[in-house]
Amino acid sequence: MAAVPVDAWLRDKPTTGATLPHAPAENDLRDTMTTLPKLHADIEARVQAIRADHSDWLCRKGCDGCCRRLAEVPQLTPAEWDLLCAGLATLTQDKLGKISQAMAALDSNQSRPLICPLLDQSTKGCQVYIHRPVACRTYGFYVQRDLGLYCHDIESRVAHGALADVVWGNHDAIDQGLACLGGVRPLTEWFGRWIAARLVSEPTQPMAATDLQTDDLRSPGE
Repeated sequence: MAAVPVDAWLRDKPTTGATLPHAPAENDLRDTMTTLPKLHADIEARVQAIRADHSDWLCRKGCDGCCRRLAEVPQLTPAEWDLLCAGLATLTQDKLGKISQAMAALDSNQSRPLICPLLDQSTKGCQVYIHRPVACRTYGFYVQRDLGLYCHDIESRVAHGALADVVWGNHDAIDQGLACLGGVRPLTEWFGRWIAARLVSEPTQPMAATDLQTDDLRSPGE
């Protein structure tokens, strides 16, 4: 894959609205602050209930299958981005530089599936796991109407009746909660705005690794 110039990718990114697209009213802000933690708590309760009955559940540390097979660029609400942004702010400049390069590649990639730019491909772990979006938390444990939101390995077990006793989470209810958190934007747009704003506010702190080739971010054999 050819190199993606990060500077060119950022050139047209707005430097405002990097966190919230608008200033929320006090009541809206209060609702946002309570809704997302409640969603997280509800999701965690469902996840732990499933794990308690299935100690061999496939979704666990070291499995990065879903991170490597994104159907589309993740869409985040403002509240989810605020949380994710807090996690990004803890990373080193070198890590952020590599993520910037991966984001630029993702933004221009027309092929599918996609690899999450926040995945550390050497450790098979998420670099902002504690701050990850809702979709990352529900995947593997939720269904939406007749659609199972899980990988092919879990789908295979379902097809063979091995998971007939699982009480899956209802993603329609999660979507209703997310709808209260504002309109979604692609992860690449949120990140581009944030990085562009950082470059404006901290011009003496250039991002590292912006000259990396996108091939450098791919694991052998991909």
